[in-house]
Amino acid sequence: MKRHLRTALTAATAVALTAALAAPALAVPSDGGHDATRQAVRKAVADGVPGVTVTVRRGHGTWAATAGVGNLKTGKPRSTADHYRVASITKTFVATVVLQLEAEGKLSLDDTVEKWLPGLVRGNGHDGRKVTLRQLLNHTSRIYDYLDDTGFQQKYMTADGFMKHRFDEATPEELLAFAMANKPYPTSDESDEPFNYSNTNYILAARVIEKATGSDDYGDEIERRIIAPLKLASTSVPTTRVTLPRPSSRAYSKLARTAEGPTYDVTELNPRLAYGSGQMVSSSADLNRFYSALLRGRLLPPEQLKKMKTTVPSSRDTSRYGLGLVDRELSCGVHVWGHDGGISGSNSDAVTTDDGRHSLAVNFNGDWSGSTDAIIEAEYCAK
Repeated sequence: MKRHLRTALTAATAVALTAALAAPALAVPSDGGHDATRQAVRKAVADGVPGVTVTVRRGHGTWAATAGVGNLKTGKPRSTADHYRVASITKTFVATVVLQLEAEGKLSLDDTVEKWLPGLVRGNGHDGRKVTLRQLLNHTSRIYDYLDDTGFQQKYMTADGFMKHRFDEATPEELLAFAMANKPYPTSDESDEPFNYSNTNYILAARVIEKATGSDDYGDEIERRIIAPLKLASTSVPTTRVTLPRPSSRAYSKLARTAEGPTYDVTELNPRLAYGSGQMVSSSADLNRFYSALLRGRLLPPEQLKKMKTTVPSSRDTSRYGLGLVDRELSCGVHVWGHDGGISGSNSDAVTTDDGRHSLAVNFNGDWSGSTDAIIEAEYCAK
């Protein structure tokens, strides 16, 4: 989920950014075991990311580091305990709850969207009678991504539009209307079920959770079924709260598809515009705990975990998409499972090995440069 808003920074901001790029400070000393990861973190800051926080969990040990700054005005460094918006990493939480409901016999992945949300997916060729819950979760539904709608982009993703509407409280149905105003994505000559990443799929999946459980909000089910049992103290599904819990850093954006131009503080926004596609807040330590528990079978029975890990080709040659879970093959042949997420001012990535014993979660508090892929490669592939 990507959105943009605009708040001008002072001239002192540029000075702070220059200082951060020139001398990124790390929060922990060298320990020999993560030197390549540390260098990749430093490079992200050198490439223009204001600040990075990363936590690695391997076996019973944890390593964490920061680089750059969390506040360009004050120069305050990032914290390894920072809360941040995890954006599309939310999708793994949503998919986990749907699979838990299947294990309980409350729904089936073969159920149609129409069964649970009658009449909601209609218009311009969309037909919820022909789309299953499985197709929502693995992005083969062909349902149009509401973020691609020109009306939504004009209202919420341009600088001027977002300044006026960044605190809007649009309902899921209002968000879905943007998608239904467009035709479904076309089929592929190579596959009857082409992969088309669509945030609309997870708006619908969240609404299915509410219908199947009787909950007023899908986030209550994530809290009850995942956050509370795993004791994820830094993880939440905020409703319309526009600020981040403490500790946290400021979030920055260029408000454009370029790394050039001024940098803007975009920390405050209404995450409800992302709903089930990207609403959550967490920390690196919590994300590591979540993905480790998931891959180790603590959240799903074996049958449902197997379904979650059944993948289709994605838009990236090096990864395949399961049910809210990405299988990524690294350059050294290692496979890691997880998800990434981007929202205005925040880029995050969280992965773990198949046995759940080696996990990494990283966040950039800027959305225009740097590579989380490079940090993951360094951690898992460096000799």
